[in-house]
Parts: sequence; structure tokens; C-alpha cells
Amino acid sequence: MQFCLNTFSGTSDDKGEIKKAIILLHGYGGDGHDIFNLTLNWKRHLKNTIFLCPDGHEICQINPNGYQWFDLSSDNLQAILAGAHKAEKIINKFIDEVKIKYNLEDNKICLGGFSQGCMISINVGLTRPHKLNSILGFSGKIIDHNDLLQRIKSKIKTLLIHGDMDQIVPPSSLLDAKDFFMRNKIDIDTKMINNCEHHIPIEASSYALDFLKKNLDI
Repeated sequence: MQFCLNTFSGTSDDKGEIKKAIILLHGYGGDGHDIFNLTLNWKRHLKNTIFLCPDGHEICQINPNGYQWFDLSSDNLQAILAGAHKAEKIINKFIDEVKIKYNLEDNKICLGGFSQGCMISINVGLTRPHKLNSILGFSGKIIDHNDLLQRIKSKIKTLLIHGDMDQIVPPSSLLDAKDFFMRNKIDIDTKMINNCEHHIPIEASSYALDFLKKNLDI
């Protein structure tokens, strides 16, 4: 079965039957290979797991060598939301393809991402009619509170991690997202990484791995 998105994939080191999936979405101007590197350490610790890192469906407007989930070259909110909603449909289709190929239920799938990939993961995870296992986000934010609030269907366990020196997506975005989740009674855990800019350091990767092991019951 061919996925609707070009995808980098790999399995856990045990090479056992696939029982769980972790889908990671790259940041603005990146690609699936960028974030797939995050799984190279995880696969030693997570059994019966497939890791899937798709390329975005659009060429990035400011970096033609990379991809985007929606255009950020304009600060027009309505245009951004229209692009995000389009991306959500494509990512939901991708998730459904993963379910069919590996015979998985939604509750065996974690959706995560970095930066723009985190933003769209939050949207997809909370608006999908069937609950995924969890959401894992690095250095992201909620795109628009009002839009998301009107469309919440699934209240999913979520971990958001951010660097306290991030100059691309301000660290205050983490506190803003935490407040949104708590007000809407969604299970949220957060971690602010000290002396960290806009990237995923080892400390963040390790914290995320612990979350995955706990919530995927591995």
C-alpha cells in the first residue's frame, strides 16, 4: 500500500509484529528525514513500533528544498487557517492509511511534530473523531484558539516541550497552550528545557521517550 505522502519509515530494533505507530511531522521548510533522525534512539527502547515521518504535501514557500504543512509566508490568519484545515484532511487520510496497512486502531497511534508539525498535530489530534493514543509536540503553539475550540472532538493525553530561549516560536507559546488545554480539561504535561533554542535537544528527546513508553504501554 502506498501512502498519500512520501514517507520515511523504520521499525523498532526488536523487529517484532507492528502493534503501535508513532507519526512525526516535520517543521516549516523541513522534511520527513529531518525528524526521522529523532527515532534512531527511540527504536532501541520501543518494541513492536513503526515510526513514520512524512514529507509535507506542499513545497515550502520560503525554502523550495523543503516542505510545509501550510503557508507561513503571510500573516493573514484566515489564509493560514485555510491552509491548516487542508493539511488536516491530508494528515487524517494518512493516519487512516497507516491504520489499514498495519491493522491498528487509533488508540495505538501517537501523533507528534516539531514547530509547524507540532501545531498541526495539535489540531489533528484534538479534532479527529476517534481518539489517538496521544499527542507529542516540540516547539509549537496553538494556531488559533477560537478555531480549535469550536472543533474539539477528542481530549487526548498531550506532552508539549519547548526551549526557554526559542526565538522562532516564543516560549510563552507553551504556557499559552497549557492554559488552553487545562481550561478545556484536556490531560496536558509540559516541559520547558533550559538554555534551549528552536531545536530538539537530548533532554527533550529523553523526556519524550519516557512519555511514549508510558502511554503506549511498552
